[in-house]
Amino acid sequence: MAQSLYPLLFEPNLHSVVWGGKRICPYKGIPEKDEPIGESWEISAIPSSTSIISNGIYEGKKLTDIIEQMPAEILGNAVAEKYGNKMPLLVKFIDAEKDLSIQVHPNDEMAQRIHNKFGKTEMWYVIDAKPGSYLYAGFKDNITKEEYKKRIADGTITDVIAKHFVKPGDVFYLPAGRIHAICGGILLAEVQQSSDVTYRIFDYNRPGMDGKPRELHTELAADALNFHVEDEYRTQYATQEERANRVIESPYFSVRVTELSRSFHRHLIKYDSFIICMCIEGDCHINIRSTGDQILLKEGNSCLIPAAIADYDVVPLNEKTRILDAFIDNKDRTLSHAITRFLHITEK
Repeated sequence: MAQSLYPLLFEPNLHSVVWGGKRICPYKGIPEKDEPIGESWEISAIPSSTSIISNGIYEGKKLTDIIEQMPAEILGNAVAEKYGNKMPLLVKFIDAEKDLSIQVHPNDEMAQRIHNKFGKTEMWYVIDAKPGSYLYAGFKDNITKEEYKKRIADGTITDVIAKHFVKPGDVFYLPAGRIHAICGGILLAEVQQSSDVTYRIFDYNRPGMDGKPRELHTELAADALNFHVEDEYRTQYATQEERANRVIESPYFSVRVTELSRSFHRHLIKYDSFIICMCIEGDCHINIRSTGDQILLKEGNSCLIPAAIADYDVVPLNEKTRILDAFIDNKDRTLSHAITRFLHITEK
């Protein structure tokens, strides 16, 4: 079965929104659109907008259909078992020409109870930011649920949210329940749980693409919000060249960022997980060691490397290539299973 596996590329999956801009299409190297594009759903198993494979023998097929055929080989045994053969992550490029709404996402318990969906913990990696660009993440002042509702009504909610000026390379981890908003001038990569549940708190009283005010979810958001104030909301991480820098370790996903100028070996079978590789800067080849397959991964594009073949080389084709990898870390669990199996065998 592994012989039919290879790194999967996908058709453009663009989303036009009122706050979108014009940077995503040039970044991805595809024809520009007349309407503002806010999001490119790079790898998605969301039913309303599922990724379509664009290369190899599965070209034209839905990602979800291929996962259904080979869940363990593509997702990894542990991932397939834990998530019921479903892709647990959604990754995007986001271009905010204007401010996004102030919003929050529910955790797994609330999302499952109300929507029968995953919750939504996510992270942002800033790719580009115009001078003076900022985003909102977390509360800067302690407020009550009652004060929150009052500030929504009088339009002063942003006065109590932490405002962060940003530059390329900045990372923000946003656990479910944290209030946030991307603001104008920012291009970023987003890794999140596979969920489209968003509670819109405040939208600056502007109309949507249809000319009508967009729906707010004030009461649901009030129940989802975590009002705790943190000392620091920006994620600090190492930025060494020619190594996979650990950026995020969470129960929902792990993220590494690598800046390289020469061939780089990634032996990730140990994680028992698919690998999503987002090419942030520069083009590269992905060479699979077990099969000899090679794909060209261009700047602004992403690929899915099945778990069963996650032993590969990234070969930069420019002076510098920067990639972001997202996966589920099952290393400890895989080791535990191996030890249990060994003990079972030796006890016989």
